[in-house]
Amino acid sequence: MAIAQTTADFGGMNRPQGRLDATTALLPFEGPLTERSAAHLLRRAAFGGTPEEVARYAAMSPAAAVDSLVRYPQLRVDPPSDLYSPTSQLEQYGPGGLRSLGIMQRKDLNKDIRRQEHGSTLSMQVWWLNRMLASPAPLQEKMTLYYHGHFTSTVIRKGISPAMMFDQQQLFRQYALGNLRDLTKAVAKDPAMLRYLDNARNSVSENNENFARELMELFTLGVDHYTEEDVRNSARAWTGWKVNKITEQASFDPAAHDNGSKTFLGQTGNFDGDDIVNIIFSQQQCARFFATSLLNNFVYNDPEPELVDSLAAVIRKNDYNLEPVMATLLRSRVFFSPRAYRALVKSPVEFVVGAYRTLGIDKLDGTVLPILRETGQMLFYPPNVAGWPGGANWITSATMIARQNFLKRIANSQTLEQSTWLKSIPMHPTTVAQTLSSGILQGDVAPASMHQIDSYLAGAGSAALAALTIENYDERVSGATFLAMATPAYQLN
Repeated sequence: MAIAQTTADFGGMNRPQGRLDATTALLPFEGPLTERSAAHLLRRAAFGGTPEEVARYAAMSPAAAVDSLVRYPQLRVDPPSDLYSPTSQLEQYGPGGLRSLGIMQRKDLNKDIRRQEHGSTLSMQVWWLNRMLASPAPLQEKMTLYYHGHFTSTVIRKGISPAMMFDQQQLFRQYALGNLRDLTKAVAKDPAMLRYLDNARNSVSENNENFARELMELFTLGVDHYTEEDVRNSARAWTGWKVNKITEQASFDPAAHDNGSKTFLGQTGNFDGDDIVNIIFSQQQCARFFATSLLNNFVYNDPEPELVDSLAAVIRKNDYNLEPVMATLLRSRVFFSPRAYRALVKSPVEFVVGAYRTLGIDKLDGTVLPILRETGQMLFYPPNVAGWPGGANWITSATMIARQNFLKRIANSQTLEQSTWLKSIPMHPTTVAQTLSSGILQGDVAPASMHQIDSYLAGAGSAALAALTIENYDERVSGATFLAMATPAYQLN
């Protein structure tokens, strides 16, 4: 085993207990898989699974299980039917035509555009959640969600329409396990990003350094790995990109580009944006930055420097191609180690989609959107350019109440009627409790919680029909499902 569990590691603020053997941490886990480890893989590389799916993965070798997630089918992605862009609405006025409108006409037009953008964004949120829930390529959707919180943009702000956000999301989906360098170049020229970080207003005559700074600080290198002079010269290299106000398409204007010599991270030349990205990705720190980010998101928070170095070496060896990197990470000993098991807090999206996926319900609707707002993860609305802080920040007294209210609503509605497996549990309190413990928590339930579920099913506190009968079966199973999902273990990935 890569990990000894007897000694606490005080080297990090948020690391799980145990000590890392960096020399073996990324070697392939030799298994075999169990239902606990298979469920762990499905929670991290997908959004969970039903007991049947978990059992199917548990029967595979670790390599085959990971390969089935990493080598996903290439699927056609049709946008939501009501995806909105103001393009057609604005084209009727032609270039400069908007100036002919009166003040009230312009206000009414803007008000109508905002109304349609808001409605379309809500629809797109539900559309994406259902892709996460039912896609045969769940790792592709997981990586798309990861990039959405990494290369952030926010809908409606700065003229970013739902259609622009959809196109950016498609970019993330296209490069889900592709080349990180190529993705960074592409996202830098993405219309939503150009507007969000003001690179569309960056010209030789009027530099804007916003994107140039975040490209290094938040997207690729981290703080303290560049100078203010690097920011200024990077901004000069990115001059010339524009976004058409009506068509929402990006284009490059050579007349607005700074063709002068620039010095960036120790190199000098007549650089453009792609040159800047190439130089950034030639830095050792860039691989370390992404290694840290991937470990934080897929293994555990605050990874040890030696583990970061090991994964960074894998990233460099594969020239930033993520498919072999993620295959190595998801198959590794450290990934399947006790230290990584349930070591991450489920994000609100993982919590909501995971609940439906675990229960075997294949479709959700807009009624889930309030819980995402209350627990702090509204899709297409990251709080700022740094994305969602994540980790332990997801759990507060308020968000725990909101999570429990969401589970109660599922338990008290007809939703559970759609579950593929809840209705087939034999009618015996202990059997139901054990099935729920196994199917929802893979047995990770404290004795006190297990006793509570068992007692509830047996009728503790009920004045009538104390035993589990056909009359109270649905109600009791629903209530016991809520108790299982409300446990601390279920909040963890």
